[in-house]
Parts: sequence; structure tokens; C-alpha cells
Amino acid sequence: MRQSPTHEEFHDKTTAHAPRHRLATVANLRWPTLATLRSAGTSKVVLATSVLSCLALATLANTHGSTGTRSVDTAAFSASDRMERANRSFDRTAVDAANQVLAPDVAKAKEEAERKAAEELAAKQAAEAKAAADAKAAADAEAARLAQPTPVAGLDQAQMNNAKKIVQAGQELGLSKRAFVIAVATSMQECNLYNLASTRIPSSYDYPNEGSGSDHDSIGLFQQRPSSGWGSVAEIMDPNYAAKAFYKVLVTVPGWDGMALTYAAQRVQVSAFPEAYAKHEARAQAVVDALVP
Repeated sequence: MRQSPTHEEFHDKTTAHAPRHRLATVANLRWPTLATLRSAGTSKVVLATSVLSCLALATLANTHGSTGTRSVDTAAFSASDRMERANRSFDRTAVDAANQVLAPDVAKAKEEAERKAAEELAAKQAAEAKAAADAKAAADAEAARLAQPTPVAGLDQAQMNNAKKIVQAGQELGLSKRAFVIAVATSMQECNLYNLASTRIPSSYDYPNEGSGSDHDSIGLFQQRPSSGWGSVAEIMDPNYAAKAFYKVLVTVPGWDGMALTYAAQRVQVSAFPEAYAKHEARAQAVVDALVP
């Protein structure tokens, strides 16, 4: 009885016949039939469907995982944001509390700064005003000095200045040099060309003056008396007013400009010594000539 071949024998036989078998397989290849193609196509469709299903499952898994991560991230961000807002709220509260505590000091400091600024501005303005006033006073003094006439005929500066005021008053009235000479000579006799106050009229010292007299209530450059109707104390102590008052009476004397100086002066002054004015005529003429060339 033929024994069944052992495994080794079967292997050897298979190996030995392998080349011929492969050749036979290759030789048996044929063009695929329609049924074969249909069968293969169905298999491919099944395979593709399986692959797509796997991809869909993977995508779904990734989607769930990603959503979970985003949820976690969003939750973490929300918590951080809330903490940051809480910190900002705490900071604002602390700042507000500090401002409330410091508010009085801040207001006081601001008020003090404003007060100092106002004082500095006022001081600056006062200094500027004083400087301007000083400059003006200096300019006026210089102008007055330059305008002062040069003394002549033995007069000092105050006497020469008063003589100029007498002449200027006559010029404003449109009078001649003869009227100026009569007026200057009269003032020389009455008060030596000084604008005098009076011990009998204390208020006369309230006005610019260059000494005092005591002949009744006579005051000013022409020793005119308020009680005789020459004017108020303030008016008579003004050299311009006093000179014009003299001139206005002088021009009412008929022929005043052709008569002797002493008589013309006496008709105005009504002096107890009518001849006293004559001795001042030469000097008065020299003064007027110096002032009105």
C-alpha cells in the first residue's frame, strides 16, 4: 500500500514543480470579461466606501476633540478675563479712595498756587506801573528843567519861573510886553516874585507855595485878598489865575499902557505906597526881555 507522502516529501515536490506552475499561471492569463470587471468594480466601491467611512469617523473624532479643547480654552480665557477685570476694578476703587483722602490737600495746594500766582502777577504789574511812573516823572522833571528859563537880573530859579508864569498868562490873554513889565514889577514889590501863603489863612498852605506872609489875608504872587473878592484861596494860590486876575483889572484902567508904571500898578493894587513900584521897572523890563525876545 502506498504510504502517504510525508511533509518533507510534499514540500520537495511542491518546490520542484513550482516553476512549471508559475509558468502555467502566466500562460493562463486572459483579458478580463465584462462580468469580471463588474465584479472588480463592485469590490472597489465597497473598498472606497469603507475608506470614506473610516475618514468620516476620524474627522468626527477630531471634531469632538477640537471642540472640547476650544471649550476648555474659552473657559480658561473667560476666567482670566474676569480676574483681570476684577483687578482693574480693585485698582480703580483704590485710586478713588486715595483721591478722596488727598482731595483736601490737593485743593489747598491748588489754592495756594493760584494765590501765589496772583500775588506774583500783582507785584509784577505794580513794579511795571511804578517803573513807568518813575520814568514819566524823570522825563517830566527833565523836560521842566530844560524848559526852565535862565535867571537874570539877580533872580533865583524860583523867582524866574514865577516871572515866566506871569508872562505866559499875559500871552494867553493876548496882551503886550508893557503889560508883562507892569505885572512883573508889581509882583516884585508885593512878594519879591514868590508865591506866598499866609499865616492868617491856614488853608493856603495846602497849595504849592514858597514861603508865607502875614499882611491881613493877602496871598499869592500879587498878595490878593480873598476877602476883597479876588477869588478863592485855591484860585489865588494858582499863579496863572492870580496873574490873569491882575491883567483883567489893569486893562480896565484908561490909558494904562501910556502912563507911568507905578501909577498903573497902583490903580490895580490900591497900595498904601503907590510910588514903591517904580524902583522895580528896570529889572522887570530885563526879565521880560529875557523871556520874550
